[in-house]
Amino acid sequence: MTAMADIEVAAPDKIVIHPVWVRITHWVNALAMIVMILSGWQIYNASPLFNFIFPPSITLGGWLAGALLWHFAAMWLLAVNGLVYLAFGLATGRFARKFFPIRPREVLADTRAALAGKLSHDDLSVYNAVQKLLYVGVIVAGILIVLSGLAIWKPIQLQELTTVMGGYDAARYVHFVAMAVIVGFLVVHVALALIVPKSLRAMLRGR
Repeated sequence: MTAMADIEVAAPDKIVIHPVWVRITHWVNALAMIVMILSGWQIYNASPLFNFIFPPSITLGGWLAGALLWHFAAMWLLAVNGLVYLAFGLATGRFARKFFPIRPREVLADTRAALAGKLSHDDLSVYNAVQKLLYVGVIVAGILIVLSGLAIWKPIQLQELTTVMGGYDAARYVHFVAMAVIVGFLVVHVALALIVPKSLRAMLRGR
């Protein structure tokens, strides 16, 4: 009986929540995103879209040329890593299992529960409706930020893409909005990791 009880207690810890490819792409993506955001803020400061600039202390690159070097280096890392993540997510069926379906009623219910501090995080292998929406949203934002970035970088060579984005100036706004969405996601993501430390451990250990 004791041996059986030990097996039953240990079993949940043996469940793989995040396979190796998820963990690797997650941390590579986190690094690439941070570098792109901080260098992107320095690039933005050289030609602001709005009536503000980002404090130099939270930017990367020191000046426009330096920021561009960091930005382009991280861009390729983000693009390749993102393609690997998307390919594995689609091929393994993980996206379909983890992120769908997303039902508005469930999103509203889970949002209310989260605001009331009553949202359960007992089973990390199952995403609640808010998590599903956030993850799908940040994936879409990631795709948009890459495409709009390419349209800004090569507006002549990739003029069809730039046209789809509404032109060069519109592509800059799309790029900025996508960045804001990703930053907002990161803030929520880190906050939840601090509130639910076992979710961070799962992303490190996989179990």
